[in-house]
Amino acid sequence: MRDNKNSLQNVIITGMFAALIYLGVWVLRIPIPALVGRPFIHFGNTLTAVAILYLGYRKGMLAGIIGLGSFDILNGYAATSWLTMLEVVVVASVLSGIFRLMNYQDTKKNIIILGIVAGLTKILTTYCVSIIGALMVGTTLKVAYIASFLSLPATVINSITTAICTPLLYFALTEVSSKVLRRAR
Repeated sequence: MRDNKNSLQNVIITGMFAALIYLGVWVLRIPIPALVGRPFIHFGNTLTAVAILYLGYRKGMLAGIIGLGSFDILNGYAATSWLTMLEVVVVASVLSGIFRLMNYQDTKKNIIILGIVAGLTKILTTYCVSIIGALMVGTTLKVAYIASFLSLPATVINSITTAICTPLLYFALTEVSSKVLRRAR
């Protein structure tokens, strides 16, 4: 799916990924108390990482932006939805850059590494977003740093989930899609 640039099939699959990402946040979310924001555990980040690896940089990033961004806009996080969308751009850029360095070899080792990288990148971007969010409500920079750090437990759990589930879902998806494509021929 990474190679084919413009086709109706790609538009549909990108839209389906966006819908899955939205549902991955909306259906299963477990709120976690925090000093900054209203974080919760969900599978949106995992599905975004899978979309980026499966669809490629542009389409995977677009699916993540639409899925996570629309969830934020429609569920009370509209003021910071632009930050979520920016996080997707950063995660997509990091994952795609490293995957390119790996020559797009989707070996088990490489995809596991990319899952871990996705999780670690999400921790960093969420920490930065939390700082910006805290500053937006008027806290001082020092308080923003501390409060954002203390609000990281949900992100760490989401990141561990991303690191574990991204390889599992990626390989399940590639196996199913290759079987479907073989049957279609």
